[in-house]
Amino acid sequence: MNFTNDQIVFAFILTAIAGLSTGIGSLIALLAKRTDTRFLSISLGFSAGIMIYVSFMEMMPQASEQLSLIYGDKQGMLYLIIAFFVGIAFINLIDFLIPESINPHEAHTVEEMEQKSHLKRTGILVAISIAIHNFPEGIATFTSALSSLDVAIPITVAIAIHNIPEGIAVAVPIHHATGSRKKAFWYSFLSGLAEPMGALVAYLFLMQFWTPTLNGLVLASVAGIMVFISLDELLPSAEKYGKHHLSITGVVLGMFVMALSLYLLS
Repeated sequence: MNFTNDQIVFAFILTAIAGLSTGIGSLIALLAKRTDTRFLSISLGFSAGIMIYVSFMEMMPQASEQLSLIYGDKQGMLYLIIAFFVGIAFINLIDFLIPESINPHEAHTVEEMEQKSHLKRTGILVAISIAIHNFPEGIATFTSALSSLDVAIPITVAIAIHNIPEGIAVAVPIHHATGSRKKAFWYSFLSGLAEPMGALVAYLFLMQFWTPTLNGLVLASVAGIMVFISLDELLPSAEKYGKHHLSITGVVLGMFVMALSLYLLS
């Protein structure tokens, strides 16, 4: 499959927006005395709703169609299932390898971060952990942008929203350890650079092998990654930051907005 320079550049731009939104999280942490947990809960639920809906209603059907055309319905479906669960296994392995105490995908409130000892070391470790997590998300955003903008734009919005509390998780301990708002912001901002780095790796090593088969497999794998992030990180975090009904309201709103946007773009 051949892509124009404009498509490739736009895919990089979307990935950068998603990754560098960690900087927004750091600004929120540095400018506010306490986080607005109700808004955070709804936003995280909204992000999960977008990811879940677009995974099952757009990405998986597209992947199924492409793989079925090449391999037939039965074999194509088998490859779809395998790719979906490979995506889940991949992101789950990353979570497994990172200790829970510094894992940004384990819910921690801002106030909890303030109580940790050795705050600077904690902040740096969290920044490194976020970079590790953001790398495959960068690949996912970049490749989805090449496959379909209808999918890529909502995914970019969803990842950007879920990167905001990760930026908070880096900025709070760094700021309280050093007293420097500038250091806290830049550590948080730089941790998000792993996302465009993931896009660069995808461009350098995947593009030369890009085929309709790989496109279908990547779409299914990315759907698996998105579903896992939603169920393992976003929904538990939304529950922890706010009340149950707030997080579910966010999920339903995210699904509704995603459904409406896909309908209007169809």
